[in-house]
Amino acid sequence: MKMWMMAVRWAVPALLAVVGTVHVQAQATVSPTAKDVVAQMLQNEKEAMTRRGMYEYVALERSDRTGGHLWMEHVVETPQGRIRFLMQEDGKQLPPEREAQERGRLADILAHQSEFEAKEHAQKDDEEKARQMMSILQKAFIMENMRAEGPDWHIDLRPDPNYSPNGMQEKVMHAMSGYILINQKELRIHRLEGQLPQDVSIGFGILATVHAGSHFLTERSEVEDDWRTSHVVSVVNGRIIFFKTLSKNQDMVRQQFHKLEKPLTLTEAVALAETVPR
Repeated sequence: MKMWMMAVRWAVPALLAVVGTVHVQAQATVSPTAKDVVAQMLQNEKEAMTRRGMYEYVALERSDRTGGHLWMEHVVETPQGRIRFLMQEDGKQLPPEREAQERGRLADILAHQSEFEAKEHAQKDDEEKARQMMSILQKAFIMENMRAEGPDWHIDLRPDPNYSPNGMQEKVMHAMSGYILINQKELRIHRLEGQLPQDVSIGFGILATVHAGSHFLTERSEVEDDWRTSHVVSVVNGRIIFFKTLSKNQDMVRQQFHKLEKPLTLTEAVALAETVPR
């Protein structure tokens, strides 16, 4: 009897210790919430912007800018803006006279560098649009249904009805539903996609209407020690004041990224853009 009692006295604490260990382990492995993941991702993206490098790459684009043609361009980033040199159109090399026009266009940029820089800074690129979307992510959207999808966290997004958008562009973005993919290891944004399920009217439809089905996609890939935009799709249809048609279509893929050792001057960037990509 005494031996049995002693066994019980030893077994109970041991059992409680095991239960306690299991409880602690369960607490330690609790999955993060969607808000936690998004908050850390936004912080990581903010920090990454402070050490972001410059790249050269090849861009394949079909858009309003290209007149609906498929352009292949050698792009070189500089602090003043992107230098682009057109290499092919619709899969064909440029004829000599067209190539001469391209070289002349780049020479004109070098002759009017301040005008080029002002124009580049005035144009909000795809990465700026993604940053705008991310800036209102936490306050303007309900984040739900977080689940693992390959190496990413998949989080569904829908408009928060309690949020009041500020301005026309923010109103359109807030009306979109979609999802975001965040790399689980790096907690960096991998993909962001949104679509308008219904028309959005600005000024009761008098100033502008953006039609249902308008959508965008921004996808990024890990390049060396950074994440860079590798695919952009933007389709916006509607009308603006006085019934002018609003249409913006873009499908662009970026590839063959190569990080520059240092920021280049515009003169250096033009010389590099005119060479065959590495």
